[in-house]
Amino acid sequence: DRVHIVGQLIGGGFGGKETVAGQVHAALLANVTGRPVKLLYDRQESLIAHPKRHATQIRVKVGALKDGTLTAVETELYGDTGAYASLGEKVMTRATTHSSGPYEVSHVKADCYAMYTNNPPAGAFRGFGVIQSAFAMESMMDMLAEKLGMDRIELRRKNALRVGSVTNTGQTLRDSVGLLECIEKVENEMRRLNGPDPFQVREVPGNPHLKRAWGFAVGYKNTGLGGGAPDKAGAEVELYTDGRIEVRTASAELGQGLPTVLRLIAAEELGQAPERVRVLLSDTDLTPDGGPTTASRQTYVTGNAVRHAAQALREALASDLAEFYDCPPDQVRFVEGLAQLDGQSIPLGQVAQQMISAGRRPMADYTYWAPKTQPLGQGGDMHFAFSFAAQAAEVEVNTRTGEVQVLKVLVANDVGYAINPLGLRGQIEGGVMMGIGHALTEEFIVENGNVITDRLARYRIPSITYTPEITPFVVEHPTADGPFGAKGVGEIVIIPTSPAITNAIYNAVGLRIDSLPVDQEKIAKALNGF
Repeated sequence: DRVHIVGQLIGGGFGGKETVAGQVHAALLANVTGRPVKLLYDRQESLIAHPKRHATQIRVKVGALKDGTLTAVETELYGDTGAYASLGEKVMTRATTHSSGPYEVSHVKADCYAMYTNNPPAGAFRGFGVIQSAFAMESMMDMLAEKLGMDRIELRRKNALRVGSVTNTGQTLRDSVGLLECIEKVENEMRRLNGPDPFQVREVPGNPHLKRAWGFAVGYKNTGLGGGAPDKAGAEVELYTDGRIEVRTASAELGQGLPTVLRLIAAEELGQAPERVRVLLSDTDLTPDGGPTTASRQTYVTGNAVRHAAQALREALASDLAEFYDCPPDQVRFVEGLAQLDGQSIPLGQVAQQMISAGRRPMADYTYWAPKTQPLGQGGDMHFAFSFAAQAAEVEVNTRTGEVQVLKVLVANDVGYAINPLGLRGQIEGGVMMGIGHALTEEFIVENGNVITDRLARYRIPSITYTPEITPFVVEHPTADGPFGAKGVGEIVIIPTSPAITNAIYNAVGLRIDSLPVDQEKIAKALNGF
């Protein structure tokens, strides 16, 4: 009770803020000295100390019938978790449980190892291990299609998870599986732009050293903690006498747009304009616990808490009005900031005042518990929802220099239901750009125990000049328990990007990429024989 935390709007996390990296040290020193303490890492310290994405070596073995039906997938993953565990065990588990891709496979064998090394620690990073295993499996799917002489999209469509499918962990998917529609959306647009065979290499007129081609990949990612972990969030919703509504929950906003989503949910349930809804986040004295901002869970879990709290408040308001005006509660409607009943329209602020005058507070709270999940190996539902995606990328490869440029990316995501379409587009575009960085530029280098990437200038984050033309398609297959059918989107948007790019490189110049980021010098040497 001596600890009071007030969360700040501190920008993107993408997993980097999950690890304890100074919070405890600052709190202990403040407790001892009785003085305010600020702990500030410089850039070099931050690059060394904060967790990285797990560098992972993956072996994949795939069995299939001549018609393309997958019969078996065997995977083995070794992840470098650095000198400390961080979230290595969880990351590698998630990488492994997704390692056979979003496909129905009758026989699966998967092993993973989180390896201690003398490298800086690795931990949570957007995609949480799945981005690594997706790169391996989606590369294998293109290789298999070539071996079978089969269209690579048709191979994926034939084996894609759908309602009624069983995942590699033994979970039966009962609803909200929009992978086939994602594939269809991207395929149709790609063929519209480039004809019946977009995977065929094309030369740029007047520049025969520039080769263009498309690549394709799919992916899936769980929503929520899963694996038997209890997953809950609390929220309060209160109506004030001026008609404003306040939503309160101690969930962190890391730039993903959570306040807007919660505002829209409460506004929809209470018939109020979104601009009249205020969201108060992350003050432990004023807000109930919303759980961690991780695992693409906030819209689903905290969104449900807010929705149920708003529904409870709506019922309380309707009950109070029914008593006051002597009418059935089910005849009360809340529309555009007004309570409508029996031919009357009463401002919500007046309704709040009536409740307060009667000694009742116009406020409701709710603690939402997500559907139970099972630990790995026990059967049943390991996760309560999955999001799905398909992507196609058009690249241009300079055969003289090995330079790779991503020209266009087509993206389709099954999000359940798009509560905030504009925010969703931002997630998609940001995810694609982060995927391009993962595929082409970003690398943390350690040589002989020495950190080479010790400043931002040595870590090549894609600039605005790397931004391709991004065309998003929103696919909505609502999940039964999500708020209005919504599920997580924060991670799925990045997962197919890297393999879509590397598959496109292969189609353009015939070089199969087996490690990331793409070594452009290696491409130039292989193509030019030096």
